[in-house]
Amino acid sequence: MSLRDFLAKQFIDVIQWVEPEDGILAYRFPMRDMEIQNGGKLTVRESQMAAFVNEGQVADVFGPGLYTLNTHTLPLLTNLMNWDKAFQSPFKSDVYFFSTRLQTNQRWGTATPVTIRDKEFGAVRLRAYGIYSYRLSEPRIFYTKVSGTRDIYHVADLEGQLRNTIIGVMSDTFAQSTIPFLDMAANQLELGQKIHGRLQPVFADLGLALDSFVVENLSLPDELQKRLDERIGMAMVGDMGRYTQFQVAQSMPIAAANEGAGGAAGIGAGLGAGLAMGQAMFNAARQPAPGAPPAGPASAGPEPAPATSGGGAAPGPAAGAETKFCLDCGKPIPRRAKFCPECGAAQQ
Repeated sequence: MSLRDFLAKQFIDVIQWVEPEDGILAYRFPMRDMEIQNGGKLTVRESQMAAFVNEGQVADVFGPGLYTLNTHTLPLLTNLMNWDKAFQSPFKSDVYFFSTRLQTNQRWGTATPVTIRDKEFGAVRLRAYGIYSYRLSEPRIFYTKVSGTRDIYHVADLEGQLRNTIIGVMSDTFAQSTIPFLDMAANQLELGQKIHGRLQPVFADLGLALDSFVVENLSLPDELQKRLDERIGMAMVGDMGRYTQFQVAQSMPIAAANEGAGGAAGIGAGLGAGLAMGQAMFNAARQPAPGAPPAGPASAGPEPAPATSGGGAAPGPAAGAETKFCLDCGKPIPRRAKFCPECGAAQQ
C-alpha cells in the first residue's frame, strides 16, 4: 500500500449510535472499508450496550460510558487478533449496539380459545389477553441466538416468537392448576404473577429480562358465557316458589287494566293457570323433608264457604257476570267491587 493510499483511507475516531426510532433492539454500526483508529472513542449512552465482534465471535461488551479503544479496553479482541503489546495500527471489527431500554405495552392474547379441564365446569375453553414488558439484558446471548449478523433487528421481528411462547406457558399453567375458572378470573393479578415467574427463564434463554406481565381479561367464549350467566341467575333467584309468585303478581296490574269482558276473561283464565302453577311450585318447594312436622294452616287448601241461613252457599259473583281479579290475593271478584270480599284489599 502506497503512502497516498494510506492517507486516503478513512479512519473512525468516534463510534456512537443514537436511536432514530422506537422498536430497535440491535443495530450494526456501518463500517464498510473504514477502520477503527487505535485510541479512538466509543460512546455508549444510557439504555445502550455495545459489543465488538471479530469474525462472528463476540469479544468485548461495553455498558454505558465513554471509552478509549486500545489493547487495555479491548482485552478479548486483542487476544483474538493476536496483537502484541506494542499494537498501534488501526483495526477492523464489527461493532453492534443494543438497546436495553424497556419495551413497554407489548400485547399478547389467545388467537383461539384454549381448552382446559376445570374443577367445577369440566372441560372448558378459555380466552385471555393482556400486556407485558421486557428489555434486552444479555447482548452476547441475544446476538448468538436471536439477532446474529443482521444490520438491524426490530422488536416486531421477535413479537410472534414471544407471543406464542407466552400462550404455551399460559396453557400449561392453566392445565396444571387446580383452581376453578371463577377463582382464576377473580384473581387475575396473582395469575399474572404466577405466569410471570414461569416465563422469566424462557426470556432469559434469549438474552431478555421479563419486567412485567399482566392478565387484563380472562373469559369464556360467548356460548359458554351465556350458560354461566344462566347459572348465576338461577343462584340469585334462590326460592323458585317465591320467584314464581312474584312474576304472577307483576302481571296482574296488566291484566286488570285490560278493557273488555272477553279480554278480561281470557287474561283471567291465563292468570288463573299461572296462579295454579305458581301455587303448585311454591307448595313443592315448601314440602317438608321426611320426618319433618306437617305444614301449618298456611299450606292448607281454602276453607269451605259458610252456609247461609237457607242452607245455600255464600253469595258470590253471579255466573256469567263481568269479573276481575283481586290485585292482592288474585281471587275473582265483581268488576265494580271497590274492595275484595276475600282479603278486603282496595281495588282500582
